[in-house]
Amino acid sequence: MQNRLFIDGRFVDALSGRTIDVLNPHDGSLITRVAAAEAADVDRAVEAATRAFPAWSKRDAAERGRLLLKLADRIDECTQELAELESLDTGHPIRDSRGIDVPRTAACFRYFGGMADKIEGSVIPVESGFLNYVRRAPIGVVGQIVPWNFPLMFTSWKMGPALAAGNTVVLKPSEITPLSSLRIAELMAEVGFPEGVVNMVPGYGVSAGQRLAEHPGVGKICFTGSTATGRRIVAASQGNLKRVQLELGGKGANIVFEDAPLEAAINGAAWAIFHNQGQACIAGSRLLLHERIADEFLERFIALARSIRIGNPLDPQTEMGPLTSAEHHQRVLQYVQIAHNEGGRLLAGGQRPAAFPDGYYLEPTVVAAQPTDRVAQEEVFGPFVTVLRFSDDEQALAIANGTEYGLGSGLWTRDLSRAHRMASAINAGMCWINCYKRVNPASPFGGIGRSGYGREMGFEAIHDYTEARSVWVNVDATVPPYYRR
Repeated sequence: MQNRLFIDGRFVDALSGRTIDVLNPHDGSLITRVAAAEAADVDRAVEAATRAFPAWSKRDAAERGRLLLKLADRIDECTQELAELESLDTGHPIRDSRGIDVPRTAACFRYFGGMADKIEGSVIPVESGFLNYVRRAPIGVVGQIVPWNFPLMFTSWKMGPALAAGNTVVLKPSEITPLSSLRIAELMAEVGFPEGVVNMVPGYGVSAGQRLAEHPGVGKICFTGSTATGRRIVAASQGNLKRVQLELGGKGANIVFEDAPLEAAINGAAWAIFHNQGQACIAGSRLLLHERIADEFLERFIALARSIRIGNPLDPQTEMGPLTSAEHHQRVLQYVQIAHNEGGRLLAGGQRPAAFPDGYYLEPTVVAAQPTDRVAQEEVFGPFVTVLRFSDDEQALAIANGTEYGLGSGLWTRDLSRAHRMASAINAGMCWINCYKRVNPASPFGGIGRSGYGREMGFEAIHDYTEARSVWVNVDATVPPYYRR
């Protein structure tokens, strides 16, 4: 596995020689030590990306696309290796890494590989005698900061559209889970990406991340992570007024109405919160149940939660692995105590499984609470769902919109009219009807409010990685009347 910085087409040590311990969340053991990028290393990476930008941006768009397509094919060939690396580093169950994370990563690079030569401008109808057209131009060097929860997938979500549009990239993987991103850099070199087009600088946010966000040579910074860090990114970006794209926290409302397809809703609600141990910004972490079906739903939902197979993420039978770090494990456990202090009822879970004393494991946790409780307002980011009851559509909508977040949401009903009405009224960037956590490279992904702004994926992502440049042509090539003598 690669454990050094990737700058200007080669793997190098950090200038300081410092390293970061990368730990196995299953048992806390050391996997490897990865070079710790600091400000001077980020400067080197930005310089390399700046040198590479003119040639890369002028390269045939179809050729940029072919490289992304070759990368997608190479990722498919390395599915097992990448899945094992991702599971070892993050705690994702291998069945999910192999069946979801790696295929989605390849699909994203493949989608934007196909889009590279289809980025179109437009012609604007203006007054007679003039032609006005708009072309899309790459921004330049873009900085990208990837979170620790889905490092492999988010690497493709960020780099795919940026590279297809003709930008060069400096990407900072999380210091907690950098290994799969570094392997992608190695594969990119193998398939022929030019030196300097992609650079990776794993390091701490306070040093490498801060420098990337404030660097005057970076034209855009794209960040996925917590809302608090997002605010710091915005502040750091002000020096050169760089463009900012933020995908931040969430507190997804997952609403189950009295006419819901109950079996599908129970399984969907469990997937919404317990997949990847609840470490997903779009997790359905607030489960809103109509009072008529709440008791039956909870009885079956809790039985399902207790049946989830917890274990070593490299075991193909495992359905839920450990949380990704010891620090985060403690943070989630603190919310169990917060729920108790506020009078919430612990319906299931809330403890480390006895079978795994050394790993960062937590049982699937279900808590009944009130809409204003902290556990119903703050992002826990773990296998922790807050159950809330409602009596009618208006109350459900008020609860759903009762936080400052607006990323993902879901609802379960057989009433088509209600489904569309509620989906349009929920303040969220995404809403799933009778499903949850569906994503596709063609579909825009992002939030509103404290959940950030800008979009990953789809044509919206390409627009976010390009600038609109307007060109006016005097078709008659004559001097306008107000200059005539």
